[in-house]
Amino acid sequence: MTAPVRIPFPVVDEVSRHCLQEEEPETVHIEVHLPGPVDQMRLRKAFTEALHRHPRILMREARGPWYRRRYEWELTPEPDVEVVTFAPPGPRALQDARTRALTEAPPLSVSPPIRLEVVDSVLFLTINHTALDGPACLRVLATAAELYGGRDNAPAAPPVRPAEPRQESSDTPTTWSPPARVAPGTPDPSPGNGMLVTELPLPHRPKGSPYTVNDQLMVTTALTIAHWNREHGARPRPLRITMPVDDRPRDTTMPIGNGTRLVEVPFTPSELNHPDMTALLRRTAERTRALKALPRPQLGHGAALLTAPWAPVAARAALTRTLRRAAAPWTSTTLLSNIGRIPYPLDFGEETGRAHAVWFSAPARMPRGLTVTTASTAGRLHLALRWSRALLSHGDGAHLRDLFEHYLHTTEVTP
Repeated sequence: MTAPVRIPFPVVDEVSRHCLQEEEPETVHIEVHLPGPVDQMRLRKAFTEALHRHPRILMREARGPWYRRRYEWELTPEPDVEVVTFAPPGPRALQDARTRALTEAPPLSVSPPIRLEVVDSVLFLTINHTALDGPACLRVLATAAELYGGRDNAPAAPPVRPAEPRQESSDTPTTWSPPARVAPGTPDPSPGNGMLVTELPLPHRPKGSPYTVNDQLMVTTALTIAHWNREHGARPRPLRITMPVDDRPRDTTMPIGNGTRLVEVPFTPSELNHPDMTALLRRTAERTRALKALPRPQLGHGAALLTAPWAPVAARAALTRTLRRAAAPWTSTTLLSNIGRIPYPLDFGEETGRAHAVWFSAPARMPRGLTVTTASTAGRLHLALRWSRALLSHGDGAHLRDLFEHYLHTTEVTP
């Protein structure tokens, strides 16, 4: 009998593993709404086959002695557990599934570290973010849809970014000073994350605009937080918004794991106070374009040094947690993860149909305490706000949603 294949944790996985907190699980949630019913046996068979088509997802954390210098993933030939479950219907079934996606992370010790829960015609994919990210698991789900319905679920060609915008004379704001924090609202006494999902019209963008919908969403997020902070008496400070960048192919060759790199988009208080919207959108487009083109390790050069196997993982874990606490004031204000147009049809065949809404949400641990995740399906924008209950309440989330909708509309400038 051959020994199972083992893969050392990549940098992103190891840093996440060092900093796990039971009260705020590192989960990514994907919520797919379908028009028709789902056949249990067919879905289980299709999803299990999809896991085998992308075998890198069939993994668990390997056991090891306390003095080991690496965490390792152990690949498994089969799932350790039944991944697909079906929840009984009920008036709170949908909300309860969302709550489970935020509070119950699939264990790293069981292969694969994801679960697929079905509530009527809604699929809830919950991912342990230490192991995998949303785009990788969406690729697996697209394979399952093709196997289930027999329809082609190949990815569409990525959208072409507009021509390079005119260069502005203003400089990119410095990122050396600590950025603004999201001002506390009414903290919830219960631990963990809260979440709110909503559907909005895609923002209008004049033909030939030098900015993208992603740039509009970036400006919207910055203006929303600046407004929120003014309302709550926070002193004006520069904002920095973390933006994941994913350069992986979307076809079946897509590497499965945590494959995005993080960049930070800065904004000054003066830019966000009574802004010239056309100029702000142009400057934001310049910044996001430059940041995407800049070669950079996923979490920066410091993380690569920190995860080098110079000491046992237990010692490096303690150091990582200490440095993370020390660096908290320099953590970005928030994270905007724009998946963009869902690249796959997610067509499950004639009876079940094609997805008409897809939501994602990313972890919202302190010190950020708030993440904004967007995706577009069927010509609509699907927004998820997720927050740490140590910072905000559901009522705060609803107010932030209203502010986001207002400022999204203000980005629809005329030529």
